[in-house]
Amino acid sequence: ATLAAPALAQAAPIRVGLVVVLTGPQASLGTHMRDGWALGMRHLNNQFGGRAVETIIIDDELRPDVAVTKVRAALERDRVDVVAGVVFSNILAAIMRPVTEANTFLISANAGPSTFAGRGCNPFFFSTSYNNDQVHAATGQAAQDAGHRRVFLLTPNYQAGRDAFAGFKSRFRGEVVDEVFVPLTQLDFSAELARIAALRPDAVFTFMPGGLGVNLVRQYRQAGLANIPFLSAFTVDESTLPAQGEAALGFMSGTNWTPDMPVEANRRFVEDFVREFNYVPASYAAHAYDTARLLDSAVRRVSGNLGDKNALRAALAAAEFQSVRGAFRFGTNQFPVQDFH
Repeated sequence: ATLAAPALAQAAPIRVGLVVVLTGPQASLGTHMRDGWALGMRHLNNQFGGRAVETIIIDDELRPDVAVTKVRAALERDRVDVVAGVVFSNILAAIMRPVTEANTFLISANAGPSTFAGRGCNPFFFSTSYNNDQVHAATGQAAQDAGHRRVFLLTPNYQAGRDAFAGFKSRFRGEVVDEVFVPLTQLDFSAELARIAALRPDAVFTFMPGGLGVNLVRQYRQAGLANIPFLSAFTVDESTLPAQGEAALGFMSGTNWTPDMPVEANRRFVEDFVREFNYVPASYAAHAYDTARLLDSAVRRVSGNLGDKNALRAALAAAEFQSVRGAFRFGTNQFPVQDFH
């Protein structure tokens, strides 16, 4: 017992590969995630359960092939103990097998393809965010409750976009007048806006993260369509509002977290984040912060021993930490059980 504390202090640092996009028009989302993680580590004195932590930042460049190459290097060369982060679902889908087949835990702080919450769930995969369709289901319910009968749907053409359509339609019972997919790199929406103007729907539902959302909201307002209710998720949020400004006034968004949630852990997180980084955090940052605290709780529960994978999995599943969302628990598929707004 006398030797236990010195031995723990001298143990090799826990290595975490943090996968975020820091290149291109979606880099702001990765910056939120990186900074949320960094604040979590500062609040934990850069330790998990008393063991020092080394974070290796991996810029996936929003390119699945690049992400796989860099993550394999982190696993094989850097010997990371955990891989975390991941903003986009196509990146998560690409790295899922390389990480989990190496018996390494992968914790998503944003991306949550619906397949991974169902038949593709994996004992080495946890999510601190949501499965993609849940947030959009909340928005579909809001459209239903508002009495909208005809809605136009618009999302990027990748897994999260398809999940957005499915989630919205799971709760909306009216008519979908059109479903339009666009490339994940699209920044000009003139053709889609002309289509909306011609169809005159009761409302528009969209999922356009980062730079896509900035441009869509500005162009929607400029096209004179603001009289058509704009329902979204990850399109009008803390990552996009600074650039959208007043163009986003009156536009609605579904979410599982906001900076003003009346939770003590959230108050501390937001105040310290703004003081440290001089901008308001988005959900990408909040989930990354929670991920750091989750890992701390798990390492603490196993007394710093990461070798017993079953014990570590049970410790992660216990989720003994204070979330910025308040009460936090995992479902049987290792995704959170939580409220949406």
